[in-house]
Amino acid sequence: MELTITLDDTSDRAELFGPGDRNLRLIRATLGVRISARDSSIRLTGEPGAVGKAAVVVDRLQQMLRDVPHLSETYVADAIADAARESARPTDPTERIDVYSKGVGIVPKTDGQRDYVRAMADHDLVFCLGPAGTGKTYLAVAMAVSLLKANSIKRIVLVRPAVEAGEKLGFLPGDMQAKVNPYLRPLFDAMHDTMTFDQIKRFMDNDVIEVVPLAFMRGRTLNHSVVILDEAQNTTVSQMLMFLTRLGQQSKMIVTGDDSQVDLEAGQSSGLTDGVQRLRGIRGIAVIRLNERDIVRHRLVQNIVNAYANGRNQANYRTGKDRSAGSPQSAADLADG
Repeated sequence: MELTITLDDTSDRAELFGPGDRNLRLIRATLGVRISARDSSIRLTGEPGAVGKAAVVVDRLQQMLRDVPHLSETYVADAIADAARESARPTDPTERIDVYSKGVGIVPKTDGQRDYVRAMADHDLVFCLGPAGTGKTYLAVAMAVSLLKANSIKRIVLVRPAVEAGEKLGFLPGDMQAKVNPYLRPLFDAMHDTMTFDQIKRFMDNDVIEVVPLAFMRGRTLNHSVVILDEAQNTTVSQMLMFLTRLGQQSKMIVTGDDSQVDLEAGQSSGLTDGVQRLRGIRGIAVIRLNERDIVRHRLVQNIVNAYANGRNQANYRTGKDRSAGSPQSAADLADG
């Protein structure tokens, strides 16, 4: 099979190809395709599957160059890995999450993520537990934005407990929004991939998108909304009960967190763990657990998670801890959410 791709911007040609055509050589070596470049086009030749993957990689790298000035070898390797992962299983069109950003459709990349997306579509309350890089927050925000775009809901409410992760930040200057913004930043990061800055600002000004700390949820009833609680492992049992009882008519709640990374003070039980145990099996509630196989962040994250997990397993063996007593056994349980 032969495919010719016309470059979006010839001024990016040198950056796209890399020094000495390094990026093209990496694509060729990894995917087993022949590549020739001339002027404003790239010609790919090889097996249809390999050519298709290479075309996806080139397109993704061109998209990256709209946001970053340089493509590192890591960027290229990640793009190749993503293309290979996505092509391993045919994409079900119903799994595509339609968001506001032009030309962007978010698709789950692993079986675990697909189960998560289906659960959010089919249930009014979803708990998703898993380690760093599994897309818990990202997919929840994308699903909420998709429902907003389809006029299925009227509001998105993003919630996070203001708990410091192992370090004391002391006094933070500014008004309430400025004080809580550092805790809510990951939610904003996910939101920026689904719509433009101007759209976010307009929706926030009109209270269509609301970003609040958990403490400000008491006494509210949220109808026609998607309410996302992120970093839910850092809620107490009473806070989780308070949050869950905010669910109103025609609304969904998505609760995400990593139950192995609790930053509460010693002696306090995690509301996430408690809530999952109490509510599992109730009709209309889904519990999804992602693991290291669902990590889609940088390719090194999965190796880091496994390395830390192996270290903890060895420590438990040396101290004689019984792994069968209910402590998390997944290698993914050691990364932050």
